[in-house]
Amino acid sequence: MFFFLSKTLGIMMLPVNFLIGAGVIGAILLFTRWTRLGRRLLVISVILLAIAGFSPLGKLLFYPLEQRFPPWDAARGAPDGIVVLGGAIDPDLSAARGGAVFLRAADRIVAAAALARQYPNARVVFSGGNANLISNSSATEADYALSAFERLGVPQARLTMERGSRNTLENAEFSKAIANPKHGERWLLVTSAFHMPRAIGLFRKAGFAVEPYPVDWRVSGAANLLGFSPIAVEGLERTDISVREWMGLAAYWATGKIDTFLPGPNQN
Repeated sequence: MFFFLSKTLGIMMLPVNFLIGAGVIGAILLFTRWTRLGRRLLVISVILLAIAGFSPLGKLLFYPLEQRFPPWDAARGAPDGIVVLGGAIDPDLSAARGGAVFLRAADRIVAAAALARQYPNARVVFSGGNANLISNSSATEADYALSAFERLGVPQARLTMERGSRNTLENAEFSKAIANPKHGERWLLVTSAFHMPRAIGLFRKAGFAVEPYPVDWRVSGAANLLGFSPIAVEGLERTDISVREWMGLAAYWATGKIDTFLPGPNQN
């Protein structure tokens, strides 16, 4: 049920979808006796879409998420294992095209492959099934990530592919089961910087101690936070993704799936 609601109600509540829906309702109301309400809905929707598209709103929402965990400190020594979260490959599109089709989060796989080459004794677990609510195939991200890792110089013998997870909660639970980490082992968690707080919170809840290795940065830093976007679609994407992440944190915290609203370093 949680997965279903996240893929239905959660998507409907994303800013762009919600505002377009409100605008359409407003346009329809123009032809009814509620013309004034329709005009207000339409105008407000257009104004808010412009704010989401051109203003720094998306950057401001991303920044506290991405700054929550610092870059990993290699001085602590070699890790025993690396967990890489899915989200970098579209499995259905990959199945249709006969090869891996990468999304914006491709840094997750690239960074993990670099770590695997740097630490040749570390185990590598990739966690990614098919997160689409309606799928035209039985393909999973892990199916295509395997060949991507091999092309990046990581032999198949070092890779353990987890194919059943559909969201971050299942990433944490299934990764722990398949990795079976031993006491004293050090594992890295590779995922997008903005996604790291929620992922760390869920891995902690699952009892899998991991060290954050954030990648796939979307904001360059505090100096550029207030810059406006000249291309609306880029600002809309930032706003949608960041709001979705904050919504995910709120939902997981409200349902007891993470212990704190915004997990951070050195929290139990």
